[in-house]
Amino acid sequence: MKVALTAAGVAVAVAIAVGQRGAEIPEASGPNVARDLRGTVDIHVHSDPDSMRRTIDGLDAAIAARSAGMRGIVLKNHFDPTAGLAFLARKVAPGLEVFGGIDLNLPVGGMNANAVEHMVQVSGHWGRVVWMSTFDAENQVRARPNVPFVRVSQNGQLLPETKAVIAVIAKHDLVLASGHVSAQEALLMFEEGKRLGVRHMVATHGMASPTSLTIEQAKQAAQLGVFVEFCGGTLEPAGSQARIDRFTEQIRQLGVEHAILSSDLGEVGKPLPVPGYATYLEALRKKGFTDRELDLMTKQNPATLLGLQ
Repeated sequence: MKVALTAAGVAVAVAIAVGQRGAEIPEASGPNVARDLRGTVDIHVHSDPDSMRRTIDGLDAAIAARSAGMRGIVLKNHFDPTAGLAFLARKVAPGLEVFGGIDLNLPVGGMNANAVEHMVQVSGHWGRVVWMSTFDAENQVRARPNVPFVRVSQNGQLLPETKAVIAVIAKHDLVLASGHVSAQEALLMFEEGKRLGVRHMVATHGMASPTSLTIEQAKQAAQLGVFVEFCGGTLEPAGSQARIDRFTEQIRQLGVEHAILSSDLGEVGKPLPVPGYATYLEALRKKGFTDRELDLMTKQNPATLLGLQ
């Protein structure tokens, strides 16, 4: 079955991919989808299996991305490593660059260098991203009393176990992603990464909550070779246009050469990752970003981050 992916047809392609694995991959020939998604890399896709409710599993997410002509995706999970899921997803969506990683929250022991070493050895070796703690980060839970958390620094200094994790990232040429730590902690991590020779770094969520880098801090990170992530999420709620306006201003101040656009989709109640990502890119196009600028933020920069160039 062949399906032309017009702007509205992305959801149709996703439905076909989800409902009929192994079916012929639809062509991405519509004016909006072909322009927006062909060759792009989404570094922030949530999927099942997960302990949180998701709209799509990792295999179907990969098939849908390939159907839309995307170059690659990164499957993210806050509590379970996804290198094995990436291995399986590549089998059902051949030709798509699928990567996984590990999020250093409590279920994997927090700042656990051994857990990162194990992730690297998983079949296929598609574990590429190390997110420092997110939902269990001290910065994320400090306002909630009696809740355990992962600490990455103390008294303005990274803890030895955090430095050990960054050393493993450098050793295996992985991606250091800051997770949900504070802005000050993120900069400490990037400085340590730079010192140890880490070549691939990204500020997760960038200038949005919970890290909330200022423009000055984002520029400081960029000088260390860090890409700053701008997550689209859902654009359906009231106030979404204000967020797009804010992203536009921040990206213009930072420079498109330092920015990466991702979907951060897969959560129940929000659009599926592929159509949601297309909607996000179209919203930024309407703000005046050119095809060249969007290509830089969705193709070249994420490919560089993942070592695909």
